[in-house]
Amino acid sequence: MATRLGIGLPQNRQYDLGRDVPDVARAVERIGYDSVWVYERALFPEPATQGLYGMEGVPWPDSYRHVADPLVTLALAAAVTERVGLGTSVLVAPLHVPFQLARSLASLDAASGGRVIAGFGTGWSVDEYAATGIRPIKERGRVLDEVIDVCRAVWGPDPVRYDGRITKIESAVVGPKPARPIPILLAASTRRARERLVEHADGWLPVAAGGAERLASQWDAVRDLAAERGRQQPIRTVLRVNATYSAKAYDGAGRRPFQGNAAQIAEDLLAYAAIGLEEILIDVQGRMRDAEELKDVAAEVFGAARAAGV
Repeated sequence: MATRLGIGLPQNRQYDLGRDVPDVARAVERIGYDSVWVYERALFPEPATQGLYGMEGVPWPDSYRHVADPLVTLALAAAVTERVGLGTSVLVAPLHVPFQLARSLASLDAASGGRVIAGFGTGWSVDEYAATGIRPIKERGRVLDEVIDVCRAVWGPDPVRYDGRITKIESAVVGPKPARPIPILLAASTRRARERLVEHADGWLPVAAGGAERLASQWDAVRDLAAERGRQQPIRTVLRVNATYSAKAYDGAGRRPFQGNAAQIAEDLLAYAAIGLEEILIDVQGRMRDAEELKDVAAEVFGAARAAGV
């Protein structure tokens, strides 16, 4: 069976949010993509107090200077589509008030007829955490745990009750409810994060970095832990691929994975699809000039992927 394919929606500076998001969402649904996705960057510190992903000296990409709100972007896409899933990869959940986030996701799912995929991560930017004022970054794991618990409570039957460190709900009716149970996927790379995934989430949101063999090993670790903990439910998988598209084939000896024309990107996708993950999200928006180019490249990559057997 063919791997499901998703595409990143336009959120960056070169796009017109109100015009281009609906336009691209309609187009990629017609092309045949199974899902559309957004990511979250709350701000761009100047000067940077830490490098990209917390790595000293690594600059933040310029595209991070302007990233549209992920849930607003998904709402625009939901309004003009009927079939595609609406995913976050990822929403930095501890930057949000848990109760309000749970309600927003429930409303979006109800409005879209049950298409939301809630992909959560803990993030890494000390500046983003400082700006939110919810809890310090050192508590991000505990905050994510509470976000997940609050979502499950708010999305469940009334009356809703919850007693946590951030959220206190004595007894309340909370609506609307999601159209169906919203799947929660986590970007888990450490042992503790994998434990959270196996015990509390519906799926895994890895990133294609370090090669297909490394990802296969990580997937084995997730499944081994699930077996160890006696998990019976299947683990949904969506792989994020950040691709650098070129109209011409990249012929340099040092070509990185997912760098090059559509055929080269499709060739790299095939190696990851062989691992057995259910879905692959391809994000090419960063290097595109405008929405027209993004739509053209999305169609080209989709056709090349299917022709390659992905």
